[in-house]
Amino acid sequence: MDYFTKKEQLFIVFILVIIFLISIFYYINDKLLSFKEEDSQEIEEILKGLEEDIRSEEAGYIMVHVSGQVYNPGIVELKAGSRVIDAINLAGGLKKDADSDKINLARKLSDEEKIHVPKVGEEDFDHSLSTSSNDGEGKININTCTKEQLTTLPGIGEVLADRIIQYREDTPFKSIEDIMNVSGIGEKKFEGIKDLIIVR
Repeated sequence: MDYFTKKEQLFIVFILVIIFLISIFYYINDKLLSFKEEDSQEIEEILKGLEEDIRSEEAGYIMVHVSGQVYNPGIVELKAGSRVIDAINLAGGLKKDADSDKINLARKLSDEEKIHVPKVGEEDFDHSLSTSSNDGEGKININTCTKEQLTTLPGIGEVLADRIIQYREDTPFKSIEDIMNVSGIGEKKFEGIKDLIIVR
């Protein structure tokens, strides 16, 4: 029986090690390529979402959440400058038991706004969407209100509502003008909500 010399044995071991290392290299390379493909798909989806948002803003469109006594509650897309009645119509229209007297159907809408259509006799309805009286009745107290109440204000979405709550936890509001200290709320947005809020 023939035996390999020591030199031949070392050479065979060397070849096997090379084959093993090449196999590992190709395995890792395949994994990296699959990860890159997944990452590129995620990036493409994010970019598509941003492009859609930019198109919507350029076209002058807004997104509004309609809830309560409508046939198709949910998110609706409207042209900027649309009114409450337009959003309600897109949500399927008012149900028979909807109390339309408690909301201002002619009011202009803002992006990220929420409209709640109450049921006749609904006691816990938030009147902040109605015309508020000068004595503060129906206005939202920005020092004590909930996140849900804040999102009923024109132009105040969940992100801004969280910022308002975070701000007041550190520094309670002394006047309604203080809300402009919250990042994302400028004079234009303040003009749209100043008649709907109060500080106590």
